[in-house]
Amino acid sequence: MSLIIEEKDLEKFIMVGDRVLVKPKNPSGKTKSGLYLPPSVQENEKVQSGYIVKVGPGYPIPAVSEDDEQWKEKQNEVKYMPLQTHIGDLAVYLSRSGHEIEFNNEKYIILPHSAILMIIRDENLFG
Repeated sequence: MSLIIEEKDLEKFIMVGDRVLVKPKNPSGKTKSGLYLPPSVQENEKVQSGYIVKVGPGYPIPAVSEDDEQWKEKQNEVKYMPLQTHIGDLAVYLSRSGHEIEFNNEKYIILPHSAILMIIRDENLFG
């Protein structure tokens, strides 16, 4: 079951932490021998692929406190270690780790960064 979001603009989506938003790549639905697979079989595949649409800020890094230097200003802003993925990458991921949402009649998957097995980055894809 997927969550249906009634928002108008994908730009308003902000991914949290190490999460990425993936638009699943349309599988051909055909085996190597030419047999067509029903959608229920295609969705139950353990490994799937899709294009990364949004990326979270990354893994939070704990603030380093320097108690011995009282004259320094305390900084409480959170810092993040950025994720390896970028918008536009093709991700190969474990489908069981994701959560499906529906936005503008299109299916998207919210994945933790750890569920991504491999990315394929083509710099010339959009340029």
